[in-house]
Amino acid sequence: MPLGSGVGPLLPFEVDARNVRYVLGSKAERDRRTAKGGVIEPEFARPSVNVVFLEGETKTMPTPEQPSLIVRQKSPPNIEFPFASLSDWLIPTELFFVRNHFPSPDLDARDWRLRVGGAVERPIELDLDSIKAMRSTTLTAVVECAGNGRVYYVPPKEGLQWQNGAVGNAAWTGVPLREILEMAGVKPTAREVLLVGADSGVVDANKKTASPGPIAFARSLPLEKAIADSTMLAYSMNEEPLTRDHGYPLRAVVGGWFGMAWVKWITDIMVMEQPFLGYWQARDYFRWERSLGEPRLVPLAEMQVKAQMARPVQGARLIVGQPYRIFGAAWSGEAVVRQVQVCTGDGRGWREGRLLETERPFAWRLWEYIWTPEEVGQYILRCRAIDGAGCVQPDLPHSDCESYAANWIVPVEVTVVPEPRTYEEEFVI
Repeated sequence: MPLGSGVGPLLPFEVDARNVRYVLGSKAERDRRTAKGGVIEPEFARPSVNVVFLEGETKTMPTPEQPSLIVRQKSPPNIEFPFASLSDWLIPTELFFVRNHFPSPDLDARDWRLRVGGAVERPIELDLDSIKAMRSTTLTAVVECAGNGRVYYVPPKEGLQWQNGAVGNAAWTGVPLREILEMAGVKPTAREVLLVGADSGVVDANKKTASPGPIAFARSLPLEKAIADSTMLAYSMNEEPLTRDHGYPLRAVVGGWFGMAWVKWITDIMVMEQPFLGYWQARDYFRWERSLGEPRLVPLAEMQVKAQMARPVQGARLIVGQPYRIFGAAWSGEAVVRQVQVCTGDGRGWREGRLLETERPFAWRLWEYIWTPEEVGQYILRCRAIDGAGCVQPDLPHSDCESYAANWIVPVEVTVVPEPRTYEEEFVI
């Protein structure tokens, strides 16, 4: 969509160029404001704190260091991380996105117990201290809500209208789920492991998709994934105890899988001899599979290969001839990200971005590409990821994913100008 066309609503961190104003000051001041990558963009997309509105007046604005979270739903809380403010490999807990289907339960660790039953030799019950006394492990892993990017579906899809911030990378500490299952003794007939959370409620009341009364949030894992090294029960996030909204006192961490598998506030684990067909497995969080001819329902599982651009933001104005850092994050499911490519719309095709940090399974990779635009005009920037399994991020949406797994390339339109534009005011949005 061309800038300033007036077609469609602006999304968080998108800017209509007609509404941006910049401070008139000395040349040194103007140079300081545009030196970082030669870009003119709103203060909330730059690491600057004081914004000049009138002479002598300052106000603190959201920055990468102090971003403003995006509330997608007040009750229960569903909160999005402002992805345009991405700066670090780990997202701080207080900035991490929150996805809740029901109100967060207020659990007291002194009374809480984890019960393990079903197709096991020895049903067991553990308190939090007993779990913490076991050998701990830490896994740095990215978790993405299956609905992340839903806002980009055309026509619109039902559900929370996440943009691109329902994703985050954190360090999770706890115990492998496999060790808990070994304590109980899994029977040879076992096929799946069901994780049940303490959160519950009625879903879609008075609709065809309504739940049969109050239900808990519960999802199952295939036994082979449940006993994998990438699946654990975590009690710590970023070296601190889990917060209430992030699953205190115990939650699942399922490396490589969408967030619906990362069940929070776990109270019960049931080993199943038959596939689980509960509400969150068969009526929600599914896709269509056509490998056998006629489409059939398949529960969502692995995340899809994906690169997202944090900066520049939609509608940014860049300075011709000055280098700019295109920056973002990339992730996949069970495979690691091996490449991120960038296309700047200047006729040179796809070029290799630089992956940052050391490759770690199940964690995301930050990436960058330094671009120096040589001519003024409008450009469409795109990025795509390629993983170790050879999967390439697609150009177009998948038709069989309902409102989920939005991993296609989302273009970012920017304008390259010959020199900074200056106005009497800083900017007004």
